Amino acid sequence: MKRRSALKLGLGATLGWTTDALAAKQQLILDTHIHLFDTNRPGGVPWPEKADSIYRPALPDRYAAMARPFGVVGAIAVEASPLRSDNDWVLRLIAQHPIIVGFVGDLVPGSSSFAPDLERLHANQLFLGIRCGNLWNRDLSIDADNPAFIADLRRLASAGLTMDSENPDPKLMAAILRIAQQVPELRIVIDHLPNAALPDDADRVKQYCADLKTLSANSHVYVKLSEIPVRQDGRLRRDPSFYRQKLDALWDIFGEDHVLFGSDWPNSDHVATYAETIGIVRDYINKKSPAAQEKYFFRNSVAAYRWRPRDTAQRSM
Repeated sequence: MKRRSALKLGLGATLGWTTDALAAKQQLILDTHIHLFDTNRPGGVPWPEKADSIYRPALPDRYAAMARPFGVVGAIAVEASPLRSDNDWVLRLIAQHPIIVGFVGDLVPGSSSFAPDLERLHANQLFLGIRCGNLWNRDLSIDADNPAFIADLRRLASAGLTMDSENPDPKLMAAILRIAQQVPELRIVIDHLPNAALPDDADRVKQYCADLKTLSANSHVYVKLSEIPVRQDGRLRRDPSFYRQKLDALWDIFGEDHVLFGSDWPNSDHVATYAETIGIVRDYINKKSPAAQEKYFFRNSVAAYRWRPRDTAQRSM
């Protein structure tokens, strides 16, 4: 796949968009990024806060009823809590819901609890990896220079598990690059890259683009084209051209074998409904070949996470 040397950040002219595409023949979808939590649990949850508009139970049955009509046959839950015990809570929850094919949990590499927790959780085939990034008052740019942190990421890689990232910006990309160079065998999934916070400084943006290009040379690095919808002046931008240039740039840098779909539900509800998110994504992806669409919506998720089918619909690809 041809890859560009720089990331295009401009936006094109406005075109019309409708949800009519949803009536077309549906591509089966594996949603690689949802969050599960139960706000009715005793003591509440670390996230979201009670004042948040999404503060209500986000559980597998609710997700399945909403997502299945759009061709979603499975999803990967991504941590929404820094509590060690919540890794076990999510795994117990999804054990009874085959639509959830796995879980990316929260462990702290470099901590004394990491190795025993990893060994215990890895015994469960639904445990797919961990997320490390600029979240829960952690700083990956500092962690990437910690030998104990890197040693534990080597343990993660040896176990065949994946590291997701969070809150992308140039500083985070530089840290991920240092990690990828130190642990080249580690599968890394960069979350929400279309929503990366970029500075006004042209030199920093240039370095950011160069880091993306270097990361794209590592066959173990994947990118979620997630957190795509944007609101401007309180209105959702529905026109495909608003998104196309930025998404094309990321697609061309990383290639069709290394891009994944993720909705970020229910966090995505702050910006767009699930139907709107799927519609915007489909209006972009339908310009790609059928094989590329299949990779983005389904096949690449298997390569990135090595999840195992839990029902027949997930085997049909």
